[in-house]
Amino acid sequence: MPRSTRCLLSMTLAAAAATAQVRLPTIPLPAPPLQALPQTLDQVQPGSLDQLRDLRHLEIARLIRTNRRLVDTDPAGEPIVRNEILGLYSSDAALDRVRSLGFTVDREQFIGGMNIRVEVFRAPAGMSTKKALRSLREADPGGSYDYNHIYSGGGMVTMSTAEQVSASAVPAAANPGQSPLRIGLLDTGVDVTHPVFRESSVHTWGCDHHAIPAAHGTAVASLMIGRGDVFHGVRPDAALFAADVYCGRPTGGAVDALVAAFGWLVQERVPVINVSLVGAKNALLERVIAALIADGYIIVAAVGNDGPAAPPLYPASYANVVGVTAVDAQQHALIEAARGPQVMFAAPGADLAAAAGNHTYAAVRGTSFAAPLVAALLASGLAAPNSADAAAAINALAKSAVHLGAPGRDLTYGYGLVGAAYRIDPASLNHK
Repeated sequence: MPRSTRCLLSMTLAAAAATAQVRLPTIPLPAPPLQALPQTLDQVQPGSLDQLRDLRHLEIARLIRTNRRLVDTDPAGEPIVRNEILGLYSSDAALDRVRSLGFTVDREQFIGGMNIRVEVFRAPAGMSTKKALRSLREADPGGSYDYNHIYSGGGMVTMSTAEQVSASAVPAAANPGQSPLRIGLLDTGVDVTHPVFRESSVHTWGCDHHAIPAAHGTAVASLMIGRGDVFHGVRPDAALFAADVYCGRPTGGAVDALVAAFGWLVQERVPVINVSLVGAKNALLERVIAALIADGYIIVAAVGNDGPAAPPLYPASYANVVGVTAVDAQQHALIEAARGPQVMFAAPGADLAAAAGNHTYAAVRGTSFAAPLVAALLASGLAAPNSADAAAAINALAKSAVHLGAPGRDLTYGYGLVGAAYRIDPASLNHK
């Protein structure tokens, strides 16, 4: 088939020396100095919206400060991979014009079954990131070009209340065997050696087959499929397909890594995909996610923890993504949780235990940890991606939700609270 007749999604990576000034993200209130911000959830003052909201901005500042050669910020202060541009070109003729500017194809990836082609271009020497983006947009006004934004986890894992509680696995006799339920995960690596995954079916992807586990992905995965003597996830009988989009790299969580991971999950036909990551709006990521949803996939995402008055974060705010907020043990929305039309469901996201490092449990907080509960609930009965089945699953969950706010769908809780029965209080584990 000629290229011009295909639906092509192209990612343009333009490598050059950046001249744009690195600056800290712009936020509604003046940013406190780095040393004034909390380093962990333990140091957050109770009820301090400012400190909870500023945690993500602190991480962005650290990322840039320690990796200036690799990480930059876009005009809004969101992190991007330095000197890289993503692009969806409109035609073969547009691609020829891009090449005529001195851009060369470095590599490409074809996502089978969806006609999505990812191309990696390198810009001519001496062209800044800003100029590369402007040049590509001028050369191909019918295309779509954007920065290679970096996405981060939306929550905190702390050992403050459960650090002495060692995890133990369920007895082997309780192994349910192979399950038709399949759940996808884009996150950090998962520690599959943790006892809660001993009887689980976990398929991993990324990092050239090297395991690089981290706390965030391990906690999120345990809430979906974990199983132990004193702990259980929502669907311990489900198979988890976990993509590590970070691999311990400073530029981990960038759009190109997310798209590659989506490609693997499409190949595996995983119908529900959890993305407990947040960041800026990105034209390329928006197009890829829209294509997935149109093909019958359910994308579940955390709405983020930048505060109720903050601008929307993505991918939760893209059309038809299942955006999830978090509530505490009293079923109150977290003070740092985002609000707006992107909120579809609420689920437990504080006063909540999850798997942690060193084969223990930890207390977790944030919308990151509410989203996997919703993803696991939606996965029930979905054997493969299907638009009608996806819509039915979302509608059924909405009908089962407990209204905590205004009747119908509201901006704080969406359709209401789901998954409350799956909250395990970290303090209760200390008495097991």
